[in-house]
Amino acid sequence: MKELFPDLQLDPGSRALGAALDERDHYTQCHSKRVAGFSRMLGLACGLEQADLEALELGAFFHDIGKIGIPDHILLKPEQFTADEMEVMKDHPVKGEGIVRQLGLQAGDQVARAVRHHHEHFDGGGYPDGLRGEDIPILARIISVADSFDAMTETRPYHEARPAVEVLAIISGEAGTKLDPYLVHKLRRLVSSWRDEGGG
Repeated sequence: MKELFPDLQLDPGSRALGAALDERDHYTQCHSKRVAGFSRMLGLACGLEQADLEALELGAFFHDIGKIGIPDHILLKPEQFTADEMEVMKDHPVKGEGIVRQLGLQAGDQVARAVRHHHEHFDGGGYPDGLRGEDIPILARIISVADSFDAMTETRPYHEARPAVEVLAIISGEAGTKLDPYLVHKLRRLVSSWRDEGGG
């Protein structure tokens, strides 16, 4: 699926920040690149214009950049987090927003808002601000779907990779609660087209 993930066009500051995350946590950086690719495909499927697609890719690439500010004993823990550790992890979208705003990107506000809100839930049960429905920026809603898909289809220290069919069933069950139903529908169609083309 290499062709699905073209190289991002990053300015020097963004490349340096990405390299810093790679040094801190290689897994998170690889995950972020894949999420950027999935997000772009969902954005294309939704008919986003080029400027929004570029902001979407950057938001997806930097969605976990705030994890740079999470202590190693939590960030690099090979098991699931405790409730207290999860509360610390929940700070990463806000930290990430602050970092992205320092980059001086042309679409900086749009990218920063995508980073801040990628863990909001469609029913209002997410964080950090408890936004719901279309109050959540569309770029953040797209990243949330792409993030969920990649997280479950890749092996992590605390779980094995799941088949795409199984992941789609889980994600479909989250439509309308955690995830935007329209975007879940778009993801299902994308994955179906990959399977039809022999892409997995």
